[in-house]
Amino acid sequence: MGGSCTQTRPADRRQVLFLFLLPLFYPALCEQIRYSIPEELAKGSVVGNLARDLGLSVLDVSARKLRVSAEKPLFNVDAESGDLLVKDRIDREEICKERKRCELQLEAVVENPLNIFHIIVVVEDINDHAPQFDKKKIHLDIFESVSAGARISLDPATDPDINMNSVKDYQINPNPYFSLMVRVNSDGGRYPELSLEKPLDREEQRSHSLILTAWDGGDPPRSATAQIEISVKDTNDNPPVFSQDEYRLSVSENLPPGSSVLLVTATDQDEGANAEINYYFRSTAQSTRHKFSLDEKTGMIKNNQSLDFEDIERYTMEVEAKDGGGLSSQCKVIIDILDENDNIPEIIITSLSDQILEGSLPGMVVALFKTRDRDSGGNGEVTCHVGRDVPFKISSSSNNYYKLVTDGDLDREQTPEYNVTITATDRGKPPLSSSTTITLHITDINDNAPVFHQASYVVHVPENNPPGAPIAQVSASDPDLGPNGHVSYSIVASDLQPRALSSYVSVNPQSGVVFAQRAFDHEQLRAFELTLQARDHGSPALSANVSLRVLVGDRNDNAPRVLYPALGPDGSALFDTVPRAAQPGYLVTKVVAVDADSGHNAWLSYHVLQASEPGLFSVGLRTGEVRTARALGDRDAARQRLLVAVRDGGQPPLSATATLLLVFADSLQEALPDLSDRPAPSDPQAELQFYLVVALALISVLFLLAVILAVALHLRRSSSPAAWGCFKPGLCVKSGPVVPRNYSEGTLPYSYNLCVAHTGKTEFNFLRCSEPLDPTQDIVCGDSPGALIPLHSGNDLATHPETLTPQAPPNTDWRFSQAQRPGTSGSQNGDETGTWPNNQFDTEMLQAMILASASEAADGSSTLGGGAGTMGLSARYGPQFTLQHVPDYRQNVYIPGSNATLTNAAGKRDGKAPAGGNGNKKKSGKKEKK
Repeated sequence: MGGSCTQTRPADRRQVLFLFLLPLFYPALCEQIRYSIPEELAKGSVVGNLARDLGLSVLDVSARKLRVSAEKPLFNVDAESGDLLVKDRIDREEICKERKRCELQLEAVVENPLNIFHIIVVVEDINDHAPQFDKKKIHLDIFESVSAGARISLDPATDPDINMNSVKDYQINPNPYFSLMVRVNSDGGRYPELSLEKPLDREEQRSHSLILTAWDGGDPPRSATAQIEISVKDTNDNPPVFSQDEYRLSVSENLPPGSSVLLVTATDQDEGANAEINYYFRSTAQSTRHKFSLDEKTGMIKNNQSLDFEDIERYTMEVEAKDGGGLSSQCKVIIDILDENDNIPEIIITSLSDQILEGSLPGMVVALFKTRDRDSGGNGEVTCHVGRDVPFKISSSSNNYYKLVTDGDLDREQTPEYNVTITATDRGKPPLSSSTTITLHITDINDNAPVFHQASYVVHVPENNPPGAPIAQVSASDPDLGPNGHVSYSIVASDLQPRALSSYVSVNPQSGVVFAQRAFDHEQLRAFELTLQARDHGSPALSANVSLRVLVGDRNDNAPRVLYPALGPDGSALFDTVPRAAQPGYLVTKVVAVDADSGHNAWLSYHVLQASEPGLFSVGLRTGEVRTARALGDRDAARQRLLVAVRDGGQPPLSATATLLLVFADSLQEALPDLSDRPAPSDPQAELQFYLVVALALISVLFLLAVILAVALHLRRSSSPAAWGCFKPGLCVKSGPVVPRNYSEGTLPYSYNLCVAHTGKTEFNFLRCSEPLDPTQDIVCGDSPGALIPLHSGNDLATHPETLTPQAPPNTDWRFSQAQRPGTSGSQNGDETGTWPNNQFDTEMLQAMILASASEAADGSSTLGGGAGTMGLSARYGPQFTLQHVPDYRQNVYIPGSNATLTNAAGKRDGKAPAGGNGNKKKSGKKEKK
């Protein structure tokens, strides 16, 4: 009951090598392993050691997943021992039906590497069935005229067992008239026949009763009995005779039910009732009788049901012809069923790996399947193929087994799954085919790096942005799945200092949102660049970089800054001299201002805010050049005050103011006495301010008195002088004109209480006085808020001429001529049409002036008012004022809406410079004490 294939088993140390070489030597081995078992073997019984017969070790049974495959799961493999075990009941008669030889086809499948072995299990018959008669009682009519030696055929007993376990012998009870003979046909079948030992005499005995016993050849034998009732009839001495002893024909399995198959005929030489023949089935299986019907009168055989070659290939039956006298004869009918291509091929998937890793090499086995066609011959030959649009192909294995293997590159991002249709087609005419579809899922590997949605990013952020606010967002996508496609963001490089990077920006690792960690200042940082990295979470991780350029936009957060004119180091005011014969358009001076902003926010314009003599001077809108608008008249004062506002182009605009003190004189000696020639005109604005302050003070006092009286009446207390303590000394208001001081040549009263601060608008500010003011001082508001500039009369200087230092001759090596006064346009004439100022030229000129003033202070050749053309720069900038104190705002300025190139070409000045120090700047200081 073991394997019948003789093989030499390899040594244990060479078993692994044998497993790899087994597919190579497999054709040389026996093609099949045969086992033989009896039927009805108990479940779990061992058929044989399949692992040993295949040359496998016990460990290989589970490692290589040894299993058996069959249409019916009758067997399985023990994973621990490798034995082939019985799994279900095995009934030979049910499985093989009437076949003499019962063989079960099995396939043993092993993996790693994949191989198939064919196994045949022969099911041996056991004597599990007793013989059985179709009828328990057999009725026979025998004519008395039958002579001795005549034989009467009896219905044989049937036994589904085969060989020795089938019916082997018959017996009847002893009697004087009959004996039993057993006839053996060509197919080995045994048929009982009664032999008449002596003639019957109906008058002596009309009936006979016999017991027929059938025995099989089993151990122990089984038996069955039937009762034979014999009626003695009158004489009928000619039995029917068939035209053929054996009828053989072939019919198609597609024959429709109810069709005529065969007509059997028998003749009888008797006459009358003894010649009337009836036809019956004898010794025919019940399954055959269900398939076919026999007409008793005509002998026509028809099929009752459809025929199927795949179920039964041949039908064998016996037909008995019996006449009216009781005599009969038999013939054999054999019907062969012809195969038709009426079964489509079947596809059976035996192994499937539906999860395939992308990037797998071609030739990897994806599925193992087999085909089956119940037809025979060419109708049962099957070929398989798959579609052309999938990267898979079919390779043939053995015995209708096939492998589905990869035949191209697999990319999950392009095709995440494949629906592979396998089609099997037979070679019939016409051919039949069937198909099955399997779904193969492609699993992901980290083969795609993140990709940013833009090649680079540029973001504009206005300065003074709120800290912590998002300024940009970068986004990258990764077509991979799971962690392979999860992207996180980080900053990997920047043109900022590494330590300062975290204080400027940060990025959210999940969303890619870039946050500003601080408020940016356009004047300090105009642009910076970051390198952001998107990195997936695969193993190994893949990444991509992108650049993000942040441009910090300008806002109008810086007011213009007046560089010239400026207050002296001691806070005193400066003045410019103008020749009395100056013609209209004469360049008096120039207001120089800069703005730390850029663009429109740094586009400066100059406006006359207040003038002692309106219409006497004009200011260039873009250049800041102060020129005479008309000639000096006789009624015009020699001393003029001009308040110039500088506004930028921002929204809203910011502004600053500059105060210019101008004296019409032809020389310095003439300019100083002009300071007291005529009293300064009264300022109506100051008088109005004075009255407003007085009115406000009176209203406040009356309100406080009313409150005090109400409280006193309510509490009935005497009022305390301390109730007036709310009038603090710090709140006293200085208003009204300052007491003028008389001079020998007149009075020079000055009362300035109008102050314009650097706030971008004109305001009326009241000066707070914590102590009495010297009546000799005037209050003048300049560029610096709250600065008090003392102006002294020229008579003090005339009274004490010894305090004057003789004026030193000018040094023409470094001093500026009248055509080189400082300003934003150099020597160019003012352009009132809005020509954009050339800051580069102006800044370089101003720096040269500052160097010149520093040299003047160093060599000690400067005088009180400075030489001709110096414009008093020595009084404003000392040696400590170097180039680093003057910011360079050239990069802030551009011309909106214009493509004109800024030039430094110098133009000609209008007007002539009179002799005697035209354009000299003077400084009004206090009288020096001896």
